[in-house]
Amino acid sequence: MAVFPIEPSSPIQVSQHWMILRGKNTPIGIHAPFPSFCPTFTRQRQTLAAFSPKQQSLITYTISHPFLYSSPHITLFTHHHPFIMIVEIGEIVLKLKFGGDEELRGTVNELGVLVEERRVDGDWISEEGVVSVLVDRMSAREGGIERVEIIRVLRCIVREFDHCKGLMADVTSLTTLIKSLARDAAERREAVGLLLDLCHLSVVRRRIGRIKGCILMLVTLMNGDDPLASSDAGKILNAISQNAQNAIHMAEAGYFVPLVQHLKEGSEMSKILTATALSKMVLSEQSRASLGENGSVEPLIIMFKSGKLEAKISALHALENLSLSANLVPVMLSSGILSPLLQLLFSVTSSLTSLREPAAALLAKVAQSEPSQISKDVASQMLSLLSLSSPLIRCHLLQAVHSIASHPSSSKVRSDMKTNGVVRLLLPFLSDSDVKVRVAILNLLDTITKELTEDLEQEYLIGEDYTRMIVRIVSTSVLEAEKAAGLSLLSGFPIGDKQMTNVLKGANLLPILVSELSSSSCNSTPLKSSMSEAIASITMWFTDPSDKKTQRYAVELGVIPLLVKILSEGSGTAKLRAATSLAQLSQNSPSLRRSNVSRWTCISPSRDAFCEVHGGYCTVKGNFCLIKAGAIPPLILALRGKEKEADEAVLNCLATLLQDGLSENGSNFLAKIHGVEAIMSILESGTMTKAKEKALWILERVFHVQAHRLKYGDSAQVLLIDLAQTGDPCLKPMVARILAQLELLQVQSSYF
Repeated sequence: MAVFPIEPSSPIQVSQHWMILRGKNTPIGIHAPFPSFCPTFTRQRQTLAAFSPKQQSLITYTISHPFLYSSPHITLFTHHHPFIMIVEIGEIVLKLKFGGDEELRGTVNELGVLVEERRVDGDWISEEGVVSVLVDRMSAREGGIERVEIIRVLRCIVREFDHCKGLMADVTSLTTLIKSLARDAAERREAVGLLLDLCHLSVVRRRIGRIKGCILMLVTLMNGDDPLASSDAGKILNAISQNAQNAIHMAEAGYFVPLVQHLKEGSEMSKILTATALSKMVLSEQSRASLGENGSVEPLIIMFKSGKLEAKISALHALENLSLSANLVPVMLSSGILSPLLQLLFSVTSSLTSLREPAAALLAKVAQSEPSQISKDVASQMLSLLSLSSPLIRCHLLQAVHSIASHPSSSKVRSDMKTNGVVRLLLPFLSDSDVKVRVAILNLLDTITKELTEDLEQEYLIGEDYTRMIVRIVSTSVLEAEKAAGLSLLSGFPIGDKQMTNVLKGANLLPILVSELSSSSCNSTPLKSSMSEAIASITMWFTDPSDKKTQRYAVELGVIPLLVKILSEGSGTAKLRAATSLAQLSQNSPSLRRSNVSRWTCISPSRDAFCEVHGGYCTVKGNFCLIKAGAIPPLILALRGKEKEADEAVLNCLATLLQDGLSENGSNFLAKIHGVEAIMSILESGTMTKAKEKALWILERVFHVQAHRLKYGDSAQVLLIDLAQTGDPCLKPMVARILAQLELLQVQSSYF
């Protein structure tokens, strides 16, 4: 420090690295690397002049009383005469560059005060490289406090000296600043504020959108709970959203307003860019809903209707992506998408050929979501295009027609298709080389033929040749969806058609079915579940009780273990069909059992082969015995389950154990395996009346045995009385008979 007592008007020569302070009224002396005037003492601006070769401005202070103040950076003391103090301000840059934590923090704070009070100018900041020094220290700091203080000083600099904004416009400085957007709340708030100040420069607006992660962090801040940071982030996003690529990045981060704005008001190229980007985005249902709320559908449809070829293509693909949300399809329909789509599909203009595939894809999505909104005549018209279209377009058209035809309100559509020979039109496409087309054909045929009436069956049956082709598809396809579609179609064929059963036997369908489910779970995937339902249905052809020869053929191939597996693992529908097939086999078990006396007296019959229900020697393949097949426990378990769909079929199957001549044996067996309790539970469940009726039929035979009346009578009577009072009136006569068995009513009672 150097103190020179001089008169206030005395001139003095200084270098550019020195600052001169001249005191008036109260003499003052300062020793510091830079005059800071810390806030720990009181000061009033009055008559202190500060100037340098670069700056001619006045700042005045008055010290209220004589004092002595000292710190590592500042020493203040009083004099009794005017003075001049000279301090080298170049030291501050050195301390910013190389100072430790405490020294850096103090120096940064001092610099902030100097900038705010304009005791340094922008030229000095530029020439000394203060901004780059601060940015370097900020990028090297691990402590958040120092970074926050540095950002605050930088904000002060760019506010006070507008030309200094350009010193932070380089990619390195911006990248360092953007990293602070991901740090703690105070640092994020300061960083986004500084970034907003810098965004007044076009070069900054161009660059920040290209810095990785910047837009994502800004969108996150905008959606955050800090009001100031959210507001600043929103302003930055708005400032840079004029660039279409930036708007696309914002949409990818979940902020769709700028992108939709480009679709509505952007240039033609901007609209194409944003629509193309939208078509490729992986969108959640929430994102699609947000796009719909922001009005993205209408401008896309306008692009499709009136835009040039490239605009039409990009708009179609974007609409296809949005159509995955069922909630947006009605918006598309109300905006008039259907008519131009159909016109395009039926157009013969060569220049529009490239549009037919995305148009067909969009039509398929629209039909899937809103099939009832499409004219019934359109379905048949689309089918007429099959032979003229590529496999991909063909597939989309078939999917659209299937969605229309399978809708519950489309019974007339299906009827018209059958009347107009659509089945014959579709069958040749079963040999199409594209597997997706074959799957679509099988699904559509399945939907159409499910409602064949008896008077139409012979005329519209698929025929032997195509039936064999379907069996080949099922046996050779490596695609599970194709197998499931083929099996579903086959399962819809009318049961009892001997000719068709023989065709399927000749095509070796049954061994294929047994093999298909033997190595996997019946319910492992939705497709497997569908396949098990179809297979269980097909087995009903081969278990017709009037055709013992076909029954034996099926049993020899292993159909009973297959049905037991489905009964244990399948869906409610699969269990129903499996129980029905098992019941059909079990009906013939008594007539096929062997006598309990062996004709070969020298050979003792196997004790394990004797069946306590059928009273003879039973085997699975010999007389289709369900007891030996282990089918009864899964049947009982099915009754105890939550799915009630199969209850009636299961009870029908169990009832075959109580046929004439088997009633007592069957009752004893059911009691032994705790099946009576499961049957009684049907009376109090939400099961259909038919199932309750069959349960009562079984209980009536069980209670013929006195031991069972004594064991189950008390618990049964509560259920029976409740059923009589609240159940279907048609059940009352059966309930009365059982109550009479339990001696709770007279046999001739007219109570019910």
